[in-house]
Amino acid sequence: MKTKIIIIITVFISVFTLMSCNSGNNKDTEKTEEHEEHGQEGIVFLNEKQQEALDLKLGSFEMRNLTTVVKTNGQLAVSPSDIAEVTAVVGGNVKHIKVFEGDKVRRRQVLAVLEHPDYITLQEDFAEKANNLKFAEQEYLRQKELFENNVGAGKDFQKAKSEYSTAKAKYEGLKARLRLLNISPEKVLEGKIVSTINIVSPINGFVNEINIKKGTYVDASSKLFEVTNNNAIHADFVIYEKDVHLLKNGQIVHFTVSNKPENEYTATVFAIGKEFNSDIRAVNIHTKINEDVSGMIPGMYISGHLHTDKRMTKTLPNDAIVSEGTKSYIFILDETVKPEHHEHGEDDEEDKETENIKAFKQVEVITGQTDDGYTEVKLIKELPENVKIVLNAAYYLLADMKKDENEH
Repeated sequence: MKTKIIIIITVFISVFTLMSCNSGNNKDTEKTEEHEEHGQEGIVFLNEKQQEALDLKLGSFEMRNLTTVVKTNGQLAVSPSDIAEVTAVVGGNVKHIKVFEGDKVRRRQVLAVLEHPDYITLQEDFAEKANNLKFAEQEYLRQKELFENNVGAGKDFQKAKSEYSTAKAKYEGLKARLRLLNISPEKVLEGKIVSTINIVSPINGFVNEINIKKGTYVDASSKLFEVTNNNAIHADFVIYEKDVHLLKNGQIVHFTVSNKPENEYTATVFAIGKEFNSDIRAVNIHTKINEDVSGMIPGMYISGHLHTDKRMTKTLPNDAIVSEGTKSYIFILDETVKPEHHEHGEDDEEDKETENIKAFKQVEVITGQTDDGYTEVKLIKELPENVKIVLNAAYYLLADMKKDENEH
């Protein structure tokens, strides 16, 4: 009897132990399945609302030169041949002003109209000198013929020649003055006398200054207008003494303009100043802007960096790179991963209603030089062609991924 009781107890213990082991194994399996169900290592999922909140930007590597860089600043400028101060040549009263400040004008376009009695007197003098010239020319030719035929005296011939030369010089001088005033000498000889003159633009450009008012008197030295050809604008930079030896024509400068700091432009060095400014111990360099210059105005402050060689390397914005310990990472869009069972928050319905959930994969990289918000990136493993890289908020993606790993 005792033997039967012992056998029954032994069987009961064995069955209980087996059930306990199976129960433990099932719990471990459930945990493993739950972990696999919630995500994969090195992957972070973001729904559409989260992407908008982070203002997530996707892009690719940018080839930049971060090898030898010289910090610099300066201002936008135009060459002396592309800026004009318009004067009256002779004094007069302002009758009409034809333009406004900021207007685009073409060469020979009328900017203002002046009037004065002196303009009439000048034209009358020119008509008189033209008549005197005709008489002097006829007398000169007559005396010349007499002298060559040994009929007239040499003294009379020389006198006629002198008077003709004087009359011609006065005629040509007044004719040139009329042309400077934009008055047609030919029309004056036809008897068409005008009391006004036109002040015209000597170049194509924009009116930067208007220094006159209607009715005011201006003299010959008065600056009436300033016209600048902004299409020929270039960038002048200051390079300090310690970096002057690195300068060469053809080098590239990346720069930003004070009124548009979000836009970056490039310029090519075409001239290096030969005069050393002892006050700031620097020289100036002149560069040609390679992009559209519309909206740029001479005198605007600019800042940038000069590349002294041409070795280009892959770079990303600093916000695209995050460090953890001694390693650096970027995130790429991984369209092969489907977040079927991913959870965010306590309410599953919210994620179910939100479309466009995307997976971003963590990729280890090696970083190099950093300059002006960009960092050199070297890949440990090659990435697919045309891969989309997260250009900002890498820190937040890493934090979100770590939070998921800790929760699961």
